[in-house]
Amino acid sequence: MTRFNPLVETLAPPPVPSVAAWGRAYDGSKGPLIDLSQAVPGYPAHPDMLRLLGEAASSTAYTGYGPIEGETALRQAYATHVSAVYGAPLAADNVHITSGCNQAFVCAAMAVASSGDTVLMTEPFYFNHQTTLAMMGIRTGTVPCDAQKGFLPQLSDIEAAILPGVRALALVSPNNPTGAIYPPALLEAIFNLCQEKGIWLILDETYRDFLPEAGKAPHGLFAQDGWQDSLISLYSFSKSFCIPGHRLGAITAGAETVSQIAKIMDNLQICPPRSAQAAVAQAIPLLADWREENRQEIGRRAQALKTVMRGLNDWKLDAIGAYFAFVRHPFPGTGSAEVAEQLAKRAGVTCIPGAYFGDAQQHYLRFAFANADVATIALLEERLKNFSLS
Repeated sequence: MTRFNPLVETLAPPPVPSVAAWGRAYDGSKGPLIDLSQAVPGYPAHPDMLRLLGEAASSTAYTGYGPIEGETALRQAYATHVSAVYGAPLAADNVHITSGCNQAFVCAAMAVASSGDTVLMTEPFYFNHQTTLAMMGIRTGTVPCDAQKGFLPQLSDIEAAILPGVRALALVSPNNPTGAIYPPALLEAIFNLCQEKGIWLILDETYRDFLPEAGKAPHGLFAQDGWQDSLISLYSFSKSFCIPGHRLGAITAGAETVSQIAKIMDNLQICPPRSAQAAVAQAIPLLADWREENRQEIGRRAQALKTVMRGLNDWKLDAIGAYFAFVRHPFPGTGSAEVAEQLAKRAGVTCIPGAYFGDAQQHYLRFAFANADVATIALLEERLKNFSLS
């Protein structure tokens, strides 16, 4: 009898398709479906982005294999960009391009941990990080993040969790699923602790471009002495450039870390999608003003959701930021998956159950509010107010 790898076979099915199926069962009686499930840009890519993609895709220059670490033009353009964002000197050899940020996390985890080692995550955690580690046989430890403390990890809890066998701490800021934004001082303190304990900090900054303040560095870690030996930063071009289907992400790390990751990437993908890299290399400086406009638009959507939630006494907005809101539902004793399923089927609102981000999150739903415009978000008030499980 053939058997599947038990580390894969025992994983739950991917959450997003399950939620999408609930939405397809909605009869439309409350109006159009409001999709707050998967985090996708709720507006199209800029015409110049589409033009650049088209030009690159139709060129024979990008039909062959490219460098494992990514196109030189994109690595240089992105290094210049992140140097400006963080006010620190970063070069192309600090950058490895990947097929999306999930792949970036796979590579980062494989580079620093092996089967039987432990990687710490915060809870609530991003479910793809947890399943990635599980299928590789890497143990996970969790650091609790409470609503009363803004879903921010406490330094003492992290220190207590760094036991023998821990190789890294994985953080997401702005956070998925809560939206919580880690203050620079907290990130600095956490990084100093990681350096002291001799473990890596893997920092997923997928939603960095949607911070509420423009021109403010998310942290100063790249200016710290020896950062190259302890820090791996992850990024996605999907949200900022509205191209999730082109699967493009980036790792920023020390040159030696990049060389180790190249060994992994040669077995996973050979090279990232080349035409998308060529297009994004040009788009980074070209579309800077457009990306800033989008950052402001996401801020307006966040404010619209805050306004909606103030009108709902039974629902509680416990955290919001960047792309996500973590909402406490008013049905104690009922699992978050049951609430989310019925909300989709009866009210036409799809979202991700909190339990997908950790067993202790049954009271929560994740709203990816960036998917919907301000007018659509305003429709949530009536739908949530009139929703019941009975």
